[in-house]
Amino acid sequence: MKVLINHIEHELHDGATLADAIAVLQPRAPFAAAINMVFVPRTHYKHTPLNAGDRIELIAPITGG
Repeated sequence: MKVLINHIEHELHDGATLADAIAVLQPRAPFAAAINMVFVPRTHYKHTPLNAGDRIELIAPITGG
């Protein structure tokens, strides 16, 4: 199935979870994840199924003042 991860199309296997999508990019911690603009708690990544066309955002915090 095709999903967008940070605005780039990726092909994932059917039944993929948010954890599978995160494994594609291997972001450095800390980061937050959202599917279709809805925040997903870290403890739910392995149990959150994806659907074709989902938009996944992996967001790193920005510090400064």
